[in-house]
Amino acid sequence: MLHNHVFLRKTKKGSVAKIVKEHYLRTDIACGSKACTTCTPCKRANLAEALPPFPGSQVGEYIVPDTNVLFHHLDVIEHPSISNLVILQTVLEELRHRSFQCFQRVRRLIDDPDRHFYVFSNDFHAETYVPEPAATASTTAVAESPNDRNDRAIRRAVQWYNAHLAALHLGAVLVTNDVANRQLAVNDGIPALSLRDFVQKLPGSVPLLDMLGAAGDDPTAPSSKDAVADASRLATVYPEHAAPASIQAGIATGVYQMGTLHISPHNFQEATLLADVNKQRVEVLISGRMDLNRAMDGDVVAFQLFPKEQWKSIVSKVQEQEDDDEAVGSDADAVDDDDDDDDDDDAAADANASASSESLLMPTARVVGIVKRNWRPLCGTLEAPPGFKQHVDAAREHVIDPIQSAFFWPIDKRMPKVRVRTRQLRHLLGQRIVVALDAWPQNSRYPTGHFVRVLGAVGDRAAESEALLLEHDIAHAPFNARVLACLPHQGDRWTVDVDTIDKPDRVDLRHLAICSIDPPGCTDIDDALHARPLPNGNIEAGVHIADVSYFVKPDTPMDIEASQRCTSVYLVDKRIDMLPTLLGTNLCSLRSNVDRLAFSCVWEMTPAGEVVSTRFHKSMIRSQASFTYDEAQARINDTSMNDTLSTNVRLLNQLAKALRKRRIAAGAVTLASPEVKFRLDDKEQQDPVDVEMKELMESNQLVEEFMLLANIHVARKIQQAFPDAAMLRCHPAPPSNRFDALIRAVGQRGFPMVVDTSKHLSDSLDAIQLPEDPYFNKLVRIMTTRCMQQAAYICAGSVNPSGYWHYGLATDIYTHFTSPIRRYADLIVHRMLHAAILRDGQLARDRMKRLADVLNVRHRNAQMASRASIVLFTNLFFRNKPATEEAYILRVLKNAVIVLIPKYGIENAVVLPKASLAKCDFDEKDIAITWPADAASQTRAGKLALFQKIKVHIEIVHQGPEAAQRLQLQLTLVDPPLPAA
Repeated sequence: MLHNHVFLRKTKKGSVAKIVKEHYLRTDIACGSKACTTCTPCKRANLAEALPPFPGSQVGEYIVPDTNVLFHHLDVIEHPSISNLVILQTVLEELRHRSFQCFQRVRRLIDDPDRHFYVFSNDFHAETYVPEPAATASTTAVAESPNDRNDRAIRRAVQWYNAHLAALHLGAVLVTNDVANRQLAVNDGIPALSLRDFVQKLPGSVPLLDMLGAAGDDPTAPSSKDAVADASRLATVYPEHAAPASIQAGIATGVYQMGTLHISPHNFQEATLLADVNKQRVEVLISGRMDLNRAMDGDVVAFQLFPKEQWKSIVSKVQEQEDDDEAVGSDADAVDDDDDDDDDDDAAADANASASSESLLMPTARVVGIVKRNWRPLCGTLEAPPGFKQHVDAAREHVIDPIQSAFFWPIDKRMPKVRVRTRQLRHLLGQRIVVALDAWPQNSRYPTGHFVRVLGAVGDRAAESEALLLEHDIAHAPFNARVLACLPHQGDRWTVDVDTIDKPDRVDLRHLAICSIDPPGCTDIDDALHARPLPNGNIEAGVHIADVSYFVKPDTPMDIEASQRCTSVYLVDKRIDMLPTLLGTNLCSLRSNVDRLAFSCVWEMTPAGEVVSTRFHKSMIRSQASFTYDEAQARINDTSMNDTLSTNVRLLNQLAKALRKRRIAAGAVTLASPEVKFRLDDKEQQDPVDVEMKELMESNQLVEEFMLLANIHVARKIQQAFPDAAMLRCHPAPPSNRFDALIRAVGQRGFPMVVDTSKHLSDSLDAIQLPEDPYFNKLVRIMTTRCMQQAAYICAGSVNPSGYWHYGLATDIYTHFTSPIRRYADLIVHRMLHAAILRDGQLARDRMKRLADVLNVRHRNAQMASRASIVLFTNLFFRNKPATEEAYILRVLKNAVIVLIPKYGIENAVVLPKASLAKCDFDEKDIAITWPADAASQTRAGKLALFQKIKVHIEIVHQGPEAAQRLQLQLTLVDPPLPAA
């Protein structure tokens, strides 16, 4: 059936054009119920065949939620007790445009056959299609909005379901929080409930009611009664956010700027973002509650720069948690404007005190509005309100408690406390729980949220690990049946067949002496190498990368799952794979002595490392050995080993040294990080028993150089083929003022530091050497790493070619090609490279740009999860074994020093006691804390300055309120001794 949608549109030239859109309708779209016998059989029908009568109804009912229910209350929908949902195409499309993340979560539910979710294409069914507003509105009537049209389409679909399934004693109920929509449904005889009313009809509804929060029927209303007290008696706490139209106008005129907020890990009331100041890209400081104005870490905000006379000192202080003792649920939450934290006044005083020294000042700004929230589920614990009794009589154990307010303390110290209302408070105390944010009203000191679920007891390693993954939004559920069905049916017996070898675009390289070099125990081997001398005196070198694209075809369930995970995540005790284990550790892994499919990049090079020619092709290889870094290094060192593989490894190392020399000469910056690895016991608990620094050898650098070379040459190839859509990886130059403190500190040691180009920075770092302290150079390189911006994926067509530059590597173009088993970006680049070789295919720039944005978020989350895993195991390691170790000062604050403990790779704050600080002075010129000798207490004069070697005591302590305690690593200064209180 063909439906024509006709409307008039005014063109840019002022004329009126008649537009006709054809919309095809069908009558054979199945309802999805397994009980239905009238629909055309549908293989994907997934709604249960028989349902018990819904409370208050005579029939079993399927649930049809509207878009707002899915968008605002997806935590409830994901609860295992919710099933048999009909997701209308209208709702799914609207959700996809509103939040792609929510859309992906709903798709996962739809793909789970046990949940009985079914997508009904109501917009293509002849009996449920509702024309668009312009096609039905008369010239005199008020035009129907798209939102009202969607509501009407949802009601029409529910009405059709009830008529269609009436003979089976089945039906459908519309679940919506829109009061007007519910009333229109009731007027038409359509069953409709609010989400709260629907949940209350379910057995065991208390947890679900808590998950709803206190939002009632209106998802935009404040979710705490404490935050909506009479405005006449409560003063405004925070400035009002600017309207979206005002924000857009302000950005267009340059009054406002836009950026992503990054809260300091040491001070939750201090944040930085990048801004243009005097035509330079610099880092800007936002400090204090009022100026942050309810913005959280990761939010995209609109901000306004302060004039230079209001710039503040770059020196901050540690403040990791609230010091106030507000009563939960009281009006103390709504405070007067002058009741702000003392830290704001301190910061202003510090700015005035240091105004004479411009080098110590940092541009400052205030948040005027939120462009995009980065709210995510938070993990943490609840604090019992004053006077609360957790233990009750056994006779009342199953009695439902009244709603009570409590403060939720997130694990992430950058996040504020959250006010939560729950009926399960006595069961949740002492548990690690998940809370979702609902709102942050202007007259509430803290945001409000609702309980989602329990992870386990505080301190339990499984619960803490689960919290770690949830905090960083790491998809870690087992691969579902649809994904696993994409694997070769032969399983681990799969082998390369002759037809694959004979394909014209795949070359048989099994005759080459190829080997891989990886860390010990590596099972997902992405890359292998070979080198051999050529008759003309040059050298042929090749990088062979696992051909994952052969197994993971575009738009298959496996590809969709990989595009959502984007990367494998490496934790201390486990790895969360992007691809099923059969591929990652077997069929795609370039293990030795088995035939494997690869994508090869082969060069002819001079002995000096100059590339003469490059060729790319898919290949079939047979690696002859899987070396560890130590084994490869042994072959490099032992020149008496003259077998083919040993000779080739030394040849590769010779070329790698030449390549590295050329890179450094071009301005590549060699950075450093305090990487550690834990040795776990052999027991099931996998407890950490030792910590050691990762050692870098020539064999590590050998692999690194050839991977960099392959990535650079592949980037050039795909950018030439797809100048608008190539997936590249750039590294922007760091903001100039990020180096200010480091330049001053290094200068005090007699070393000039020039940072205007990567070449000058690299030369400066090479020149910084202290013979009496070999670790000093690495320390400066670690601090330089902290000054850098994050590298990012970009779509070539979305930036100017100058934006392709990779600052750290000093190359004009770069991409990721060498790790497709563990990075989705590399898989995309493989497909691009293959299309470029065949000169076939077109790529959509907009799609690549959206994918690059997702990849950046997922890559960053994976990095943070890996670091959080190290922190967790560090805490476990020191839980029963306090120690005293040497440390270096990385940063001096007003009440603390940030130190690095090389032996364990620990970077943390040493907070100085207030009583001792009272006898100390802060030297703004030298950025140091000093104190005079005190004969009475027999304390000698002392100083804490950047790069200074000190001794600290390491132990694990409990922090936070008694009911919400957290295990934290605490460092205490041992030497030099502070002045006594």
